[in-house]
Amino acid sequence: MGNKEKIDLYLDGPTLQEIEAFKNVDGYTFNPSLYKKLKVTNYIEFTKELINKTNNRPTSIEVIANDDKNCTRQGEILSKLGNNVYVKIPVIFTSGRSSKKTIESLVDKNIKLNITAIFEISQVKEILPILKDSKAILSIFSGRIFDIGLDAKNIFSEMAKYIHENSNCRTLWASCRMSYDYILAQQSSADIITMSPNLAKKITMFGKNPLEHSKDTVKGFFDDAKSTGFVF
Repeated sequence: MGNKEKIDLYLDGPTLQEIEAFKNVDGYTFNPSLYKKLKVTNYIEFTKELINKTNNRPTSIEVIANDDKNCTRQGEILSKLGNNVYVKIPVIFTSGRSSKKTIESLVDKNIKLNITAIFEISQVKEILPILKDSKAILSIFSGRIFDIGLDAKNIFSEMAKYIHENSNCRTLWASCRMSYDYILAQQSSADIITMSPNLAKKITMFGKNPLEHSKDTVKGFFDDAKSTGFVF
């Protein structure tokens, strides 16, 4: 396991306009919270609209149910919206119970899956036997792992090693907090990283001279102060 030179870049929760504006991305991820932020009012109709704009790039859309029966039903509905759709299934329900029964049902139907909200390797070990031949995406929430004071880089690396050695699944570095997450994901053997459009834009700054960046920062402060008319 080592530093990956190239990982796929997905946009997390872009608007329809941002989907059209960002040309050099490899896919997209969405969840109900991002739909709420986008002020979506009709889940299926909006999903149809965005799928039409994705140029057949992999697009992960999440179910909104909280039980095996309805997650399976919704997964079947979402999968029919496009050949590029990956159905996102939370690794557990709100009760903490594993969603492996849902995962198994959808794998049996050859539906592409993105298993989301993974925080511990125990969760991976429970579901990987079901997924090992499926080429599913496993989304590990590195940013939220950092949020609770744990070393997400080491945790992700451990999970990625286990996943790559025991399956055909791909690993995704999720819940980014900064553009440097891209570097951390590379160092942790991630296959994919998903970033907000604002963070993805900042990747273009990699390699910029720090002194030039310092000057630009100070100039920004000065220009803002000047534009306000502050005096003292």
